Amino acid sequence: MPVPARIVSLLPSSTEILCALGLRDRLVGVSHECDYPPDVIGLPTLTAPKVNPRGTSAAIDARVREIVREGLSVYRIDTDVLQTLQPDLIVTQDQCEVCAVSLPEVEEAVRCFLTPDVQVISLRPQRLSDIWEDIRRVARATGQEAAAETLIHSLKKRIWQLEQTTRHLPRPRVACLEWLDPLMAAGNWVPELVEIAGGEYALATAGAQSPALTWEALVAYRPEVIVLMPCGFTIRQTQSDLPALTSHPQWSALPAVQANQVFIVDGSAYFNRPGPRLVESAAILAEILHPQQCAGLAPADAYVRV
Repeated sequence: MPVPARIVSLLPSSTEILCALGLRDRLVGVSHECDYPPDVIGLPTLTAPKVNPRGTSAAIDARVREIVREGLSVYRIDTDVLQTLQPDLIVTQDQCEVCAVSLPEVEEAVRCFLTPDVQVISLRPQRLSDIWEDIRRVARATGQEAAAETLIHSLKKRIWQLEQTTRHLPRPRVACLEWLDPLMAAGNWVPELVEIAGGEYALATAGAQSPALTWEALVAYRPEVIVLMPCGFTIRQTQSDLPALTSHPQWSALPAVQANQVFIVDGSAYFNRPGPRLVESAAILAEILHPQQCAGLAPADAYVRV
């Protein structure tokens, strides 16, 4: 199979994987959310949301549910731009229908507007091990197998080093919230990240989708640390949506709130992207949970205390 020369990425995590494999010069188009590394900003964008991404978590949830009930996709793909770019490889996902353009929609666009030899790779990560395999899949399709093994070795080494730092430290009980209204606990790879960072996390199972969470269950869990990481939200957007939590009558009863151990992380840049920067996500959690032993591990401006 010929090595692709023109690549389109339809989600931020695959853009980061492609660039980490040294393929930035072959990338000709990205999604509307792709912003890292910074030099991908300005590339032609092929997607747009049908939901106002700057709304409150309650408003976004209501609109997404409405769109899904109508049997529609949450995102649209710009087929005019797709035709203009004429990629020979498209990287997308089918892990979450509300995270990016759906795989059937991408396949339909390829059938209608591109040649039959265009390759589509769809990523579906659930755990950290799936992300390593996704990196290998992208590498096999692009002739970057050696670069992939070097990258994966480096990422695994950094995780191992972090585990060595946190393995004998006290393990506080952590609640990671992926949505604020309605409440959702963070699933998929987040339980693994919390364990690596030196915390205890029992609100979701590693590799499982993020579950709904009742206030009664959150209160009964008695979290010692709460980390807010709404999917697709920046720190500033989460801060503006805080009343969804702080106005609830049971908020002040949580031990983490009483101990001033509530944090907002940049979910959009780190925790919600199943790519190379999940290692930074683990480091962010480690610094939050163990600020003395893990000081300086988190990237600048990656989290704030509420």
